[in-house]
Amino acid sequence: MTMNTPVPALWRSLEPLLPNGFEPARWSGPRWWWAGRLDVEGLGLGALQALATAVAAYASPAGRPEQVSLTSDGVASSFSSFTHLRINGEAARGFAPLSGFRRTADGWVRLHANYPHHERALLAALEVAGPAEVDDAVRRLTSAGVEDAVTAHGGLAAAVRTPEQWKASEQGRVLLDEPWLRLDLEETAPAPPALSSGGDGILAGLRVLDLTRVIAGPSGSRIVGALGADVLRVDPPALPELEDQYLDTGFSKRSAVADFGDPDAYRRLRSLLVDADVVLTAYRAGSLSRFGLDAASLRADYPGLAVVSVDAWGNRGAWAGRRGFDSIVQAATGLSHLYGSAGDTGQWQPGALPVQALDYATGLGMSAAAVALAGARIRGVIGSAHLSLARTAQELMRLPGPPPGAETVVAEPAVRSCRSDYGELVYVPPPLLIAGTQLEHRWPPPRYGSAELAWMEQDR
Repeated sequence: MTMNTPVPALWRSLEPLLPNGFEPARWSGPRWWWAGRLDVEGLGLGALQALATAVAAYASPAGRPEQVSLTSDGVASSFSSFTHLRINGEAARGFAPLSGFRRTADGWVRLHANYPHHERALLAALEVAGPAEVDDAVRRLTSAGVEDAVTAHGGLAAAVRTPEQWKASEQGRVLLDEPWLRLDLEETAPAPPALSSGGDGILAGLRVLDLTRVIAGPSGSRIVGALGADVLRVDPPALPELEDQYLDTGFSKRSAVADFGDPDAYRRLRSLLVDADVVLTAYRAGSLSRFGLDAASLRADYPGLAVVSVDAWGNRGAWAGRRGFDSIVQAATGLSHLYGSAGDTGQWQPGALPVQALDYATGLGMSAAAVALAGARIRGVIGSAHLSLARTAQELMRLPGPPPGAETVVAEPAVRSCRSDYGELVYVPPPLLIAGTQLEHRWPPPRYGSAELAWMEQDR
């Protein structure tokens, strides 16, 4: 174990939910492997340690003490799981051609157009007929102008800011004093732990309604499913998930599709909530309020339910309702500037983190909070938690960088293969060890939308 540089103690965000004196989970392996300017390794290790600590605390009061640990190799492979995924021998499809950095009249902007509706919004905002005209249109506008126009049309774009510019911005100031993981707790009568379903896993018997999309939420909930929870992901039919992205994050959970605006589907969703233990959400602030699925409404309607919300920019401030993905948040918060370098032409251009660390670290924090909240019920503590990609970005920039000359060790990921409804999949396993044994996924991603709006049968 390399202990010259400590791991950021992100698990301390969970201390109000943990038994008194509970120690953090142990980790082993090299401390550095991405060799970048910032401590992305520490962010990953700290986030996974928070989840491992919450899982160990959940197991102990239930009479199932488990030694839960993690390795740096597991962090490295899980944070790049999409890169390692193979579908019938083919690599997963990454960013779409229109997604990426573009030079503007006064600097740089980052665009995101992986989803068809976001591409349409981008083209409409720039008033162009097709992708071939995007570069010229962007060059005629300022970075802020592109950001404003695309955002107003429901698309995704962010001016490439410096860290100082982000801190001085209205939204940056809102998040400065936010904790990485914000808890809203109350005391109540102690409740019994979730009953085991008789299945395998520390979290067997826990019912998790997963209303998350893209990468952050789904990447975190797949580990909860691997630990034995019944995780049911529900997506809207009008906005299907990108297939390769779904395959990367769809392990160990079930997939359903439901239109919350349909009375029958909404009734069935509400019936799920009666027996749910945890609800995970990853939509823009306010977008679920009209369905009564925001944290405040859920806690009022279903006392004892743990609710964990993830968004891009935080749920306070002028940007609370704005769309955002990892790459867009990197650009806006200053990370792309910090990772900028001279390109092929010798001129400076912005860059990106070695992995989409904001997504994966925030997703791990989401799952850590969910497990910790579920476990704290037996001590009479209930509540909700909130995380954002932008706050995770600020946490990363606060960490001390790697020391000069830090030795980096890069290991090949230990991959698995399986048959699925989508063919042969090669993937990395979940990044936790249980009593020294590698945690494995319980099943491959099922056919998208194939599950009913119902919990798996179990004794409760």
